[in-house]
Amino acid sequence: MPTTIEEFDAIRITNFNIKFKGEQTAQSFGCVGQLEGETEMITIVKKCEGVETKSKSKPQKMILTLNSHVKVAPLRSIFGLSNEGLKPGVYSYGSNSKSKDFVLTADVIDEFEDLTKLIAFPNCTSSTGLTLSIENGADEVAELELEFTAMVDDNKNCYYEALIDELEDQSLAETWRTNFTSDLVKAIPAP
Repeated sequence: MPTTIEEFDAIRITNFNIKFKGEQTAQSFGCVGQLEGETEMITIVKKCEGVETKSKSKPQKMILTLNSHVKVAPLRSIFGLSNEGLKPGVYSYGSNSKSKDFVLTADVIDEFEDLTKLIAFPNCTSSTGLTLSIENGADEVAELELEFTAMVDDNKNCYYEALIDELEDQSLAETWRTNFTSDLVKAIPAP
C-alpha cells in the first residue's frame, strides 16, 4: 500500500518538459526560475426576487506565468516561428505564425522531506506573443517571462499532481515526464 504524505513544502521546481500536440515524446523545456499559476473561475448565481441566494464557483482555466531560459526548439514551436519558404537556418515570426498546443510537466521538490511532486498541465497554449529583451552590459542573463493558458482537457481538468511516494505504480513517474496524457492517470475499472 502506498505511503500517505501529510506535509509537502514546495522549495524548487525542476525537470520541466514540454510535449507538443502530435508529438510522441516530450522534450526538455529549459531552465525555469519561477512558475506562478492562477485559476480563473466562473460563478453561477441563483437569485430569488432579485436577491442572491446561492452561488457556486467552478474552475475554467489557469493562467501560468513562467520566468525561464527556454531552449531554442521549444521556444520556436511555442510562438510558431517557421522556416517555411525560407533558406535553411532562417526562421520568421509574423501574422502567419501559429502557436502549437502542448502539455507541460515538471517536478516540484521538497528538500526538507526529500519528496518529489509531479505536476502536469495537459492542455496549454501561449497567451502572449513573442517578446525580446536584451541588455548590453548586464551581469545576469535575463529570463523570459512567458504566459500560458492551461485549459481543461477531455476530463475537464487543467492540472494534475502526484507525489511519487504515494504512487502504487512507480513506473508512472517516468511516463508522466515523457508522455503525459489524461488517459495515463485514469483509474482502470476492476473487471
